[in-house]
Amino acid sequence: MSGNTFGNLFAVTNFGESHGPAIGCVIDGCPPGMLLSEADIQGDLDRRRPGTSRHVTQRNEPDAVEILSGVYQGITTGTPICLLIKNTDQRSKDYGNILDTFRPGHADYTYLHKYGLRDPRGGGRSSARLTAPMVAAGAVAKKWLLAQYGTTFRGCMAQIGEAVIPFESWEHVPNNPFFAPSADVSHLENYMDALRKAGDSCGARIRVVACGVPVGLGEPLFDKLDADIAFAMMGINAVKGVEIGAGFGAVTQRGTTHGDSLTPEGFLSNNAGGVLGGISTGQDLEVSIAIKPTSSIITPRQSIDIHGRPAEVMTKGRHDPCVGIRATPIAEAMLALVVMEHALRQRAQCGDVKIGTPDITRSRA
Repeated sequence: MSGNTFGNLFAVTNFGESHGPAIGCVIDGCPPGMLLSEADIQGDLDRRRPGTSRHVTQRNEPDAVEILSGVYQGITTGTPICLLIKNTDQRSKDYGNILDTFRPGHADYTYLHKYGLRDPRGGGRSSARLTAPMVAAGAVAKKWLLAQYGTTFRGCMAQIGEAVIPFESWEHVPNNPFFAPSADVSHLENYMDALRKAGDSCGARIRVVACGVPVGLGEPLFDKLDADIAFAMMGINAVKGVEIGAGFGAVTQRGTTHGDSLTPEGFLSNNAGGVLGGISTGQDLEVSIAIKPTSSIITPRQSIDIHGRPAEVMTKGRHDPCVGIRATPIAEAMLALVVMEHALRQRAQCGDVKIGTPDITRSRA
């Protein structure tokens, strides 16, 4: 199957299946000389892993990462880094009733028609479990970008189903299972409990931000920074929409307000989301993604079998009633991988980069 590698200078090749013995990735292009251990990666994997609350799938995977290559005496060597995550809690028998049918909204139908066969156990390669290796790779990128430029990444849930979540403070995000920027999430817990009881699922909106991004990342035409961000975010399972900066809100804005005015001290707003003409401005990268409702639910739905005959599908097993709950660290990781790719590209073409507003007097000379 092609299309399993993300990036070029910092290339991440993802491998494995949801119910196979292991999943993982190979990172090719990580600069040498960086201190790296499993502990640097495990924190982000723990934020994404299943079974952390009653509101997500109860599949109990420790997601313990192993570094198999590319690191010697705790330092990256510049050679490919292989990261392995073993699967330990598969229940393939839960998928016996969908061997010959298609789950509405899932990739079962398209995988079978594309390849002529499919792995029904947990969705095989189409499972959201395959986001774990990308989170691991993103943690490596995050560490390098922090050390080189002070770049940091953070995200939160902005909406779950019909429930819009007001932003109060980033400090609340790690203190609840929803990655919500609010102190009180009891209404979200009640919402999810009712949803699970009804045998249904819902979507979510996730906001992710990169701070301390160097000026000048990205290309003016086909490799625009924002285009690559959108490409990366749409590569996350269940994502159906991406906004950068004002996003679709720009439709109702006027030119007098949408354009981010400049002063000697910097920009006065960030409707552009940190990107102008495909190139980073040095402001925060602001990205939002829309995640569809989980396809695997216990409520019976109309479908067909592999012979085209009518069938009723009810998905058993352990599934997230909202896959968006665990999507925040995934979106952070994919944004980090894009910034890492463009930072290495910028160093190769134009030399090193710096943080913040560029010295515009130098460009006038």
